[in-house]
Amino acid sequence: MLSPYRRIFEVPGSLAFSGAGLLSRMPLSMTGIGVVTMLSQIRGSYGLAGAVTAVMMISGAFFGPQISRLVDRYGQSRVALPATAVTVTGGAALLLCARFEAPDWTLFAAAVPIGCMPTFGSMVRARWAHIFADDPQRLHTAYSFESVADEVCFIAGPILSVGLSTAVFPEAGPLLSGTFLTIGAILFCAQRRTEPPVRAVAGEKHGSAIRSPGLRVLMLTFAATGAVFGGVDVVTVAYAEDEGHKALASIALAVYAAGSCLAGIVFGMVEPRGSAPRRFLIGVAGMAASLVPLLFVGNLAWVAAALFLAGMSVAPTMVTTMSLVGTFVPARQFNEGMSWTLTGLALGVAAGSSVGGAVVDAHGAAAGYGVPVAAGALAAVTALAGARRLQAPSAPHAQIGPDTASPQVRADIHRADDGNRTRVISLED
Repeated sequence: MLSPYRRIFEVPGSLAFSGAGLLSRMPLSMTGIGVVTMLSQIRGSYGLAGAVTAVMMISGAFFGPQISRLVDRYGQSRVALPATAVTVTGGAALLLCARFEAPDWTLFAAAVPIGCMPTFGSMVRARWAHIFADDPQRLHTAYSFESVADEVCFIAGPILSVGLSTAVFPEAGPLLSGTFLTIGAILFCAQRRTEPPVRAVAGEKHGSAIRSPGLRVLMLTFAATGAVFGGVDVVTVAYAEDEGHKALASIALAVYAAGSCLAGIVFGMVEPRGSAPRRFLIGVAGMAASLVPLLFVGNLAWVAAALFLAGMSVAPTMVTTMSLVGTFVPARQFNEGMSWTLTGLALGVAAGSSVGGAVVDAHGAAAGYGVPVAAGALAAVTALAGARRLQAPSAPHAQIGPDTASPQVRADIHRADDGNRTRVISLED
């Protein structure tokens, strides 16, 4: 049953870069919730914790696309390692400011460089697109696997981050997050064999990928979707604390990710039907509807059950979105195009965590669940309003064609397929 997943890892080097990419993405689920947990313990305010996290996310929204443009222009390894160093430096400064009770403004200042974190999720997907340029079904499976990997991060990450910060010392969660990022970035960038070639031509001038109308629709929809995630994170931690079991917040959030993970596994084993824009609209609308039970929470068990249901629509929607990105941007802007969707997500997480924290402080944790529900409705409205733009790609497909893949990678694919009697076009065809 899992043979589609086995087939994508028959290409030499694929398991190495995907595994390193998984480790380097762990901070996505650990940093924000870790900072919220740390500052709520040290400073005693969810409002401050949410605001600092919001600054961190806004910084990522600003720097992320710029770093991805540099990746497209100069290559993954040359850009990712310096950007990681800046991120880790900012994280260390934030921990020190929190530990030694520095003024609140120093927390916001330290949060800014954390936003320089490279988007390893887009770089991993760029490698898959490079390898399976002429095999859409296996590329779909690879994208599905990476969405499942994202959800594994969101299952394990909050448990580790919140658990360590509450059981060991407040800074433990963010500290482990920085360690994962450092090790993961080094291991990922060491996988040079599968790194996509730079396609930008020296001296060539082209506008930003965000000029694509379709990509703008995806970004705005993901901004509302990010508000769902950010609101759920902050409100769930606060709700668990009100119930007297703050550490269990990580379990509830892990259940949310588990629902998405299960749906992603199944989605990757089937051939997608219908157009990608239609699947995208259905996924976003389903996500919005599945959040409504959160308005009627009565205890943590109800929260976990509601979040599991809501998570079922996340991974399929993410996979479809990543496929759509490839229809709106040219190959030379692939990383930037991916990054803009994640930028929208980061902006939304910033807004959701900030508004969610403010609502919790003012009206209580249960009322805070109105924030993700409202954000889900906004995502559905945004996607429907931009539906026509999703139907008309404005740029060449971003996936790499058979003529652009490196000889070594294409030879590896050919050898891997020989055992399955699956023909892949070789360089000589």
